[in-house]
Amino acid sequence: MIAINLLSKNEMVVVREIAQITWPITYREILSSEQLDYMFEWMYNLETLQNQVEEGQLFYVLKENGKPLGFIGLELLTTKKNEIKIQKIYVLPYNQGKGVGRKLIEKAIEIAQESGIENVILNVNRFNKAVSFYQKIGFKITSEVNIDIGKGYLMEDYIMTLEL
Repeated sequence: MIAINLLSKNEMVVVREIAQITWPITYREILSSEQLDYMFEWMYNLETLQNQVEEGQLFYVLKENGKPLGFIGLELLTTKKNEIKIQKIYVLPYNQGKGVGRKLIEKAIEIAQESGIENVILNVNRFNKAVSFYQKIGFKITSEVNIDIGKGYLMEDYIMTLEL
C-alpha cells in the first residue's frame, strides 16, 4: 500500500536519512566530495529542516507498506507570486524509475490546484539527470541561475516551471 503523508517538524530525520543515501549517488559525478559534504550539511542539518517546517514549508514522505521511498519539500509562494516551489525532492536510488517521483510531483500539483496556484517551479542542477525527468512531466526550463552558497561554491541551476 502506498501512502503520502505530511511530516511534522519532529519527523525531519526521515528526510535527512533519505537525502543521506541519495545525495552521494546523485551528485558524485557533478560535485566535488567537499562541495557535496558542505551542501549536504547546509541543507539537511536537522535544525535547518525543522526551521523550514516552522517557517511553513511542507514536507511529504511517500511510503510503500510503511517503508519510506522518497520525499518532497514544498513552499507556497502565494504572497509574491502565484506559485508553489518544490524546494527538495529525492527518491531512494533503488526506487527511481518506478513512479515514486511522479507521485510526489502529483502531490505538489494537487496542493497547488487546491490552493488555486497556477505554476509549480523548482531549481535543478543543470547537470543533474533529473532534468529530463522533469521535462517528461511537462516542466520547461525558464531560466538559469548561479547561486553563490559560500566557500567558493556555486549552485548552477535551471529554474523549471510547470504551468497548470
